[in-house]
Formats: sequence, C-alpha cells, structure tokens
Amino acid sequence: MESHFTMLLGVILAVLLTATGAAQLLKRRMGADNLTIQNLTARINAWWVMVAVIGVSFLGGTAGVVILFAICSFAALREFLTLTNTAAADYWALAAAVFVVLPLQYLAVGMGWYGFYSIFIPVYAFLLMPILSAIRGQSENFLIRVSEAQWALMIAVFCISHVPALLSLTIPGYEGKNLFLIFFLIVVVQSSDVLQYIWGKLLGRRKIAPNLSPSKTLEGLLGGILSASLLGAALFWVTPFSVLQAFALSLIITLMGFFGGLVMSAIKRDRGVKDWGHLIPGHGGFIDRLDSVIFSAPIFFHVVRFYRDLH
Repeated sequence: MESHFTMLLGVILAVLLTATGAAQLLKRRMGADNLTIQNLTARINAWWVMVAVIGVSFLGGTAGVVILFAICSFAALREFLTLTNTAAADYWALAAAVFVVLPLQYLAVGMGWYGFYSIFIPVYAFLLMPILSAIRGQSENFLIRVSEAQWALMIAVFCISHVPALLSLTIPGYEGKNLFLIFFLIVVVQSSDVLQYIWGKLLGRRKIAPNLSPSKTLEGLLGGILSASLLGAALFWVTPFSVLQAFALSLIITLMGFFGGLVMSAIKRDRGVKDWGHLIPGHGGFIDRLDSVIFSAPIFFHVVRFYRDLH
C-alpha cells in the first residue's frame, strides 16, 4: 500500500507541477493581466492547497478523512442554507440539521454503521425537520421552506458523507486499501470536469443547457467523459476492479458528476448567484468544488458495495 501511495503522490505532484509550469509560461506569453490566466493561476494555487489538505487527512487514516469531509459538509450546508427561504419558525429545524444530524451522520460513518447512516437522513431527519417547523405554527411557504432544508441536508451531508463511507466497505483481497477508492473517485470525477472544459474549448459547438451552464457543450461532455473514463481504466491497479470494470465505473461516475454540476447550476441560477460562496479563491465555494462529487459519491459507493456482495 505504501508503494502505491508514494506512486500516486508522485503522479499528483507531477501533474500539479506541470500545470503550474504551463500557467507560468502562458502568463509570460499572454501577460499577467489576462483574466483567463489569472483565473487559471488561482485555480491551480487552490488545488495545491486542497491536495495538501487531502494528503494530510489521508495520513490521519479513517478519523482524518471523516473529520475532513465532516468539515466540508458543514461548510457546504452553511452555503446552501444561506440561499434558502427560511423563517423564524425554522430555527430549531436548522439548528438540529447543523448540530445534531450532521454530527450523528459522520459519527455513524466513522463507526462503519451502514444500517444507520444509509437511512438516517432520508428517513428520520426528513421526518423530523418538518415536525420541528410545524410545531412553531408558521404555515407561509411551509412546503418550500421544508423542502429546501431537506435538500440542503441531502446534498451537503448525506451525499458527501458517502465519500468517507467508502472506508467502511470490506472487500475481500482489498483490505486496508480503501483510501485508494476515495482517490479514484475524486481524481476521475474532477479530471472529467477539467477535461470537459478543455474539450469544450477545443471542439465545443453544440451547447447542452445554455441557460444553466453556457460553457457545457456536447463535444466537451463526450470528450471529457471518455478521456476521464480512460484515465479511470488506467488507474485500475489501485482498485479491486479489472480494466474494463474500472472504465465502466468511471463512465458512470463521470456522467453522474456532469448531471450533478448541471443540477447545482440550475439551483444557482434560480437563486441569482454565480457561485455558492467565496471560501476557495479561484473555485468559489465548497459546493462549487464538490458539485460533481455530490451526485457521483453515493452511486459509486453503492456500485462498489454491490460489486463486493457479488464477490
């Protein structure tokens, strides 16, 4: 495992160094005042920080990874709730979401208690929150308020928590290597985002949803997903899957990542904002960085779990 981890770390560092060098070269050719170059540089710098944080959490083992994603969920939940319709009657429900539901979800994930964290939010929390709001007696926009708060929990906590939940899966012959599943998920999905952008700039003609995300094109989608799926197939050696299985799984999660980004864009347009937040320079908020992972993580988790049960 240590040799695999060292090799993966080397690959990541090589990619980041190459990207940094390319950005510096473009800066000299196009000028430091070019807005595209400034945005690119800010994104690369942010990735250096995020890779360092993720690397440190990996060194902390299960506890480090669970705590990292719990913090990410807290930040994402805060971002989502700031854009929702709320009333004084919802304060207890929102407080329960942040200070009770979120910690219990990640505590169960850390304990590997699948029977709890798989149903706690979509069943118990979904029923609890409207009850807490209803007993305050304010009916105006009740359904809208409750639905938005429930979706905030589903997106920011339930879906994201399935990333560290991968550590709780016991796969015969793959014991002690589950961190690589998280690496595989994040690298493939995030690479798909970048590759879709690149292919879209190179060949993009037909826009998929111009009112939601003008930069997304059919050519970019096909090129990005295929390229990222080939990358996933090349990374099969860090997973319990064959080359073909890794390719198919990459295809599934990149498609879900694309749809996740589209849904998050629709919500932002509905709320009239460009980004979910500004905590990450060059990347917007936490949800802006996690939007693809949000939809792909639970699908990836359950497909891997189904694969394990078949074996």
